[in-house]
Order: sequence, then C-alpha cells, then structure tokens
Amino acid sequence: MAVDNAFPYHIYGAQQDNSNVGIASRTDSGVIGRENWFVAGGGECGFVVPDPRDWHIIYSNEAGNINRYDKNKEEVQDVSVWPLDNAGHGAVDLAHRFQWVSPLMLSPHNPDVLYTAAECVFKSTDHGQSWTQISGDLTRNDKNKQQPSGGPLTNDITSVEYYDTVFALAESPVNKGTIWAGTDDGLVHVTTDDGQHWSNVTPKMPNWSTIDLIDPSPHDSNTAYVAVDRHKLDDFNPYIFKTNDLGKTWSAIVNGIPDGAYVHAVREDPKKRGLLYAGTELGVFVSFDDGAHWQRLQLNLPVSPIHDLVVKDDDLVVATHGRSFWVLDDLTPIRQLNKQSLAADVILYEPQTALRLHYPEEFDKRQPVGDNPPPGAIIDYYFKTAPKDEVSLDILDTSGKIVRHLSSKEKKEGEQPPEWPDRVERVKTIPANEGMNRFAWDLRYDDPIQIPGAFYSGTGPKGPLALPGDYQVKLTVAGKSQTAPLHLAIDPRTKAVNEIRDLKSQIQTLHKRFGDDQRLKPALAAADDLDRKMSQIEQKLIQVNMKGSEANLAFPNMLNERFDTFSHTIEAGDTEATKSQLDVFQTLNAQLEDQLKKWAQLKNEDVPKVSGLIKQANLPALLISEKTKNEE
Repeated sequence: MAVDNAFPYHIYGAQQDNSNVGIASRTDSGVIGRENWFVAGGGECGFVVPDPRDWHIIYSNEAGNINRYDKNKEEVQDVSVWPLDNAGHGAVDLAHRFQWVSPLMLSPHNPDVLYTAAECVFKSTDHGQSWTQISGDLTRNDKNKQQPSGGPLTNDITSVEYYDTVFALAESPVNKGTIWAGTDDGLVHVTTDDGQHWSNVTPKMPNWSTIDLIDPSPHDSNTAYVAVDRHKLDDFNPYIFKTNDLGKTWSAIVNGIPDGAYVHAVREDPKKRGLLYAGTELGVFVSFDDGAHWQRLQLNLPVSPIHDLVVKDDDLVVATHGRSFWVLDDLTPIRQLNKQSLAADVILYEPQTALRLHYPEEFDKRQPVGDNPPPGAIIDYYFKTAPKDEVSLDILDTSGKIVRHLSSKEKKEGEQPPEWPDRVERVKTIPANEGMNRFAWDLRYDDPIQIPGAFYSGTGPKGPLALPGDYQVKLTVAGKSQTAPLHLAIDPRTKAVNEIRDLKSQIQTLHKRFGDDQRLKPALAAADDLDRKMSQIEQKLIQVNMKGSEANLAFPNMLNERFDTFSHTIEAGDTEATKSQLDVFQTLNAQLEDQLKKWAQLKNEDVPKVSGLIKQANLPALLISEKTKNEE
C-alpha cells in the first residue's frame, strides 16, 4: 500500500484477480464513490508507487513486470529489469527469481532512483530505462525449493510459487544509501553504502521465516523494525524484531499481541519516536513505548487481516485483506498520550491544524460509498468519568472573543420538515461521555438569531466561516477550564489567495448583518392598529407564507430569505467579494435598516401607548425583553 502527496491524498494498492487501484482519501462532494477510484497503471498483486513530486507518475509491478504509468497521458511504459515471460518455468531455470509480489520502491532521498529485487537488488537512476545489480544473491538459494510446483504430474507455475527471493526492501529515510533487504526464506541483510557492501544481520528466529516488511526508523538511521510471518509453516505466533545498532543485536517486541495475530507490517510514527503501529492477521495494534507493550487499536475497524499500514501526515491508513482501505483520521491525541494521561480526570488535546474547506450541505449515502474525514476542525477531549455537569466548548479568536459557543446540553430549535433525505444535519451538541470524545467544529461563528417558524429553501442562516489564523479552544466542566491552540489554514489548493486580507471583506460584510442589532421580535398585539403596523414590517422582513422549502415559487423571498441565499454566494469560495456582491449587500442592508428603524419607532412610541391603555384595563402590560446572548 502507498499514499501520494496530492491534496486530497490518494491511497494505492493491488486487488488480486482484479487490477491495482488508486482512490481519493476525501472528496469535495462529501463521500467517496466509484468515480473516485481509478486503475493506477496495472498489476493485480504487486506494489503501487506514486512519484512524491507528481502523483500522476505511478510505478507498479506484478511479478517481474514493472510499469511506469503517466496518468495525464494515460500512457503505460514497461520498465522491467528483465522483461521475459517465464510462465511455466520453475525458479531453478531463471536468470533472476522475481516473486509474485517483488518489492518496488522509490528512494526517499531522490525519487529519480528506483529499486526492485529478485534474489538480488537492482537499482535504476533513470526511471527504469536501465538497471544495475547492486547485490549478490541475498537468499539461501536452496535449489530444492526452486523446482516447478505441481510437478512432476501437472505443472502450475504463475510465479507465486517462486521461492528464495527478496520479499522486503526499504531504504532509511534518515541516511541515504542505508538499505535493508529481507527474504522469504528468513534472512535479513543491510548495506550502508548503497549496495557496495552487504552484511547478513538476521535476527535469531526460526529458520525459513518470511520477512514480510522492514521499517527503517524515520528518527534514527541505526534503528529498524522487522515483521516476520510464519503462518505458511503452521506457526501463527506474532514476530516483530527491533534493532538499534544496524542489526548487530535484535530484541523481540510482541508483548501484548496474542497468538494467532501473526504480523504482516510494523511502522514507526514519523512524528513521535517510539510510537509503533502493527498490522496483524487480527487487526491493528499500537505501542506507546517502542514495542515493550502492545494494545489493540481497533475502534470501528472490522477484525480482518491488515496486510500493510502507513502513517500519512496525521492519518493512519491501513490495507485490509478483503475489507478495503480504512483511515484512522487524526492521530494527534494518540501522539499526545503519556504516563501522566493515566492520572488525569480531564484532558483537552491540542488539535491538529484544521483546513478551511467548503463542505457540502447534502450528499447521497444510500449508494455504496466511503466516508469523508469529519468536516471541520477535529477537537478531542477525555473524561475519566462522564461529567454530571454541563460541558461547554468555546472557540476564541486572538483577542479572546468567543466566536462559537457549544454545549453538551441539547438546545431545542425549530426544525423544517425532512424534505431532502440527503441533507446533512449540523451537529450542535458536543459529546460528554466517559473516555475519549471527538467533536468536529464546522468552522462557523455562532448562528444569527433564529426566527421561530421560518422556512428556507436551503439549510437556513448560519454563522460566517472563520478566517484562516490562530484560535483557542476552551473546554469547561464543573467550573474548571482547559485551553489549547488551534490553527486554521486555508485550503491547500487555493493558490492565488494566500493573504488573509483578501478574505476580510467577506467576514466583515457578514458580521455587519449578524451584529448586535436586534431582529424583529413578535409581541402580543393589544390593538388592531399596532398589529397591522407590525405585520407590515414583518412581511417585509420575512415571507410569512413560507411553509415549505419550495414555497418561494409561489410567495416571493423577502429580506430574511434573500439574506440567507445571498450568504451562500459569498461563502462559495475563498475570494474577495465582487463589486456586484457588495452592491447587492448595500441594497439589502439599506432595506433592512429601513425596516428596523420603523420597528424601533413602534417599540419606542406605539407600544408604550398601547401598554398604557392595557394597564388602564388592569391587564399585564406589553413588555419587550432584551434577551441575553446565552438565551439567544
């Protein structure tokens, strides 16, 4: 399995008896569907390796056949070491023993350099146009295990049966030219000079094991981890070995992984030294102490064989055998766990950098689709026991002003009939459960004051999107608070607009609407004249006949509905508002101010007069109370 450096990044792998495949890790449509899959150059069984500089250039292999695929041109070029069809021949007859899943990799130091292996290691410095052998035979080269399979009665040779081959190959990301090679007959070799000299550094383990994967540490050039598989020898025990001295000494590190969970892959987190992930026959395991102890990291992942896994930025991506690709979004809280965490009653984890993306308001999940990552800024927190009190989560800007207030106490709001089954309901109540909690802030400021009974063609008025920049997350429970910094970055695909100033006109325009001015607040009418005057104003501010999302086809949009739809045009992209948009806002704002002035006059003059008349009748006076922000 592999990932690239696109945004969103793609995940690659091979499907036996099908094709290899690439798929987007997220989409702008809200789900990952069939249209987001693509064949990545061919091959049902081998490696798929995208160029880190340009993901449209993809190398892939199947047995000894290697392709270089240019996705832009839809062009495939064979760049094999030895492009000869060996079907029907036993391994003993071959010049080079390329196995069914021969390793293939690009150098992490120079992506123009390509490596592959048969019984020996090959290197290309010109994208596969030519190859150089940089090792001798690194296997046991047991001729008894290289005879034609199925013989002597019926040969059945597809290259799956080839033995005595290099099965795992990896270059240290720290030290250029330090390359590890592991074989399917149980040997491990290492070179520190790009293949000029090799040393046999095999750990002490049962003979004829398969070295399934070698992971050189991203933190130390002398450290490597080896996953060993012996299930084909009826040994289902887990085997992982670690060295800190280039293979001179090894230690077994499987404490906590049960028998039966034999290991396919092990990886060290590139951002936190000693944080390890293991892919086994029975799921994913994690170690926080460099392999001394392991525990399950299963969550909602189906219990299935994990044949490979990789850490991409803040995500853990796994390839299952039969259950597709899965992604654990945002490893940030896992990286922050330590011994002190065990004693804490409450923990607010520092969030990862959030991206200011535009998320769809509806999408179809009735089809077989994959899930996008949680939309917005992912905020993780922990409670040793479930809080009895209300929990609040506040987002503060650099001046300390609260831009969004959220609570674990559910707030009842007016709901529109569920006319659109694909519409995404906004989650406004934060979880407060025992253990880990996760909430995705949708990057919006507090919503404007809602008008009871209002209907909208869309999702209704929302707070404006937050600008890129720095914020604070504040978690409060039982009178105690914790804060953590949150950075909001612009969409990486936005190239022309990199200055925050270009967005300020957008947020300032929306703030003017959602400021401190009070909207129309209905009051009981004590006189027909007052009721008529209020109705005239109300009918300008909102379409009172709007009782469904498409009622505006018969009853025209008024100020409330026009402001709602206009806000969506402003938020459609991370660009400066156009002159036309500014002109429309000035028009709408002037109309709103005119109606608010009329309402203010009614409040200050007409309502007191009517209240005086009502008081004379010994009835409760008309009161227009000023609600607090929390009540709103």
